[in-house]
Amino acid sequence: MTVVVAALYQFVAVDDWADWRSQWLDRAGALGIRGTLLLAQEGINGTIAGTREAIDQMLVALRSHPALTDLSARESIAPAMPFQRLKIKLKREIVTFNQPVAPTERTGTRVAPTEWNALIADPEVKLIDTRNQFEVAIGSFQRAIDPETQTFTEFPDAVERLLDPQRDRKVAMFCTGGIRCEKASAYLLAQGFEQVYQLEGGILNYLATVDPAESAWQGECFVFDERVALQHGLQPGTYQMCRACGRPVDRDLDTCPHCQSSLGDAS
Repeated sequence: MTVVVAALYQFVAVDDWADWRSQWLDRAGALGIRGTLLLAQEGINGTIAGTREAIDQMLVALRSHPALTDLSARESIAPAMPFQRLKIKLKREIVTFNQPVAPTERTGTRVAPTEWNALIADPEVKLIDTRNQFEVAIGSFQRAIDPETQTFTEFPDAVERLLDPQRDRKVAMFCTGGIRCEKASAYLLAQGFEQVYQLEGGILNYLATVDPAESAWQGECFVFDERVALQHGLQPGTYQMCRACGRPVDRDLDTCPHCQSSLGDAS
């Protein structure tokens, strides 16, 4: 069975998610869909997986909400179901940032994957990876700055440490599927940065669109499901998840270097 994986999000102000949650939970369960959807007053975010027919029907159900008629989803294929269960949760934020930003009002300029290489080749552009350190460790763009964050809530501190609106006139950023950049770019604009750019659709869109021979991407892209990482063409990568520490580990390694390092530090 071919499994379709759909990553989706939309920032939109909605107050009635609680009324829709049970309907979507029943619908997705009946279709055999697994994955996670997060619902908050600021919108919807999540990744779901199922058969082609099931995903198509679920997207129709989601778009039946009057605020989600334009909901887009980016799809990839998995050799097996990458999720254990189905979860639809009501949250305070669909991606936790703990900053008063409004992506529905103003975000950075979206740059298509086909135009991204030219942008980041500009020496005046400061390129920053908005993801967490363990994600950056297995792949990123050439000359991208690693903010060395453990969670996305640390990103504002990284901005203060690494960037200056008076010095850094052009800032480009990227993340896995685009959602973190919505908040990160809105935050930078609020801090006085004038030219802020974000990779449209994130790394996954870039890997699905750009020819590997022309790619500026190095390594693999971590994803939050049992596939662990993806390569160009959104093909499965070479990592597995360590069941002890939850970090990606090269499949060729017999032991997890993160766990080994922790044991060494403890001794």
